[in-house]
Amino acid sequence: MVRAWYMDNNISDQREENHRIPQKFISLKELYNISGVEYYKVNIDSYSSDELLEDLKKERGYTYEDEITCSKDCLQNYEEKLKSFFREHLHTDEEIRLVIDGSGYFDVRDRNDEWVRIEVVAGDLIIIPSGIYHRFTLDTKNYIRAKRLFIGEPKWTPYNRPVEDMDCRKEYIRKLENGEFNFVQ
Repeated sequence: MVRAWYMDNNISDQREENHRIPQKFISLKELYNISGVEYYKVNIDSYSSDELLEDLKKERGYTYEDEITCSKDCLQNYEEKLKSFFREHLHTDEEIRLVIDGSGYFDVRDRNDEWVRIEVVAGDLIIIPSGIYHRFTLDTKNYIRAKRLFIGEPKWTPYNRPVEDMDCRKEYIRKLENGEFNFVQ
């Protein structure tokens, strides 16, 4: 099960050992309410035919998918890629990741611009909204394999902070301010 917690905002080093001590754990409901990040648990043993995953694809219009493996052995320019993943950025589309194997961390900014760390392991699916500042890093195992889902052709472009004038950022802020991220279950 995914865990999320507030972290020290003054730490800029991506190394996991610098973020091991959570400042304050938060629930999935709180995570959604403060950031819009959605979480789902997928049966990893049968993810290729998982009903929840299929429903999400249809409901949200995900038509393209691929896999990425982040490890020293599998990722070209490993150190450079990890540095770019950890650089604070946003995307114009949702970022959807289903962890198939391994583990890592997604860091997102909450409504008060504080960092929240989300630990993901196999079976965790998170949806990071368009326009939210975020970053990714591996844990000490240095390995994750994840399925990436997209609407149409994948858009890989990260827009590094600050990009407050982008339409997707303005829309994200509007949703936060209007309370449009309300947990329903």
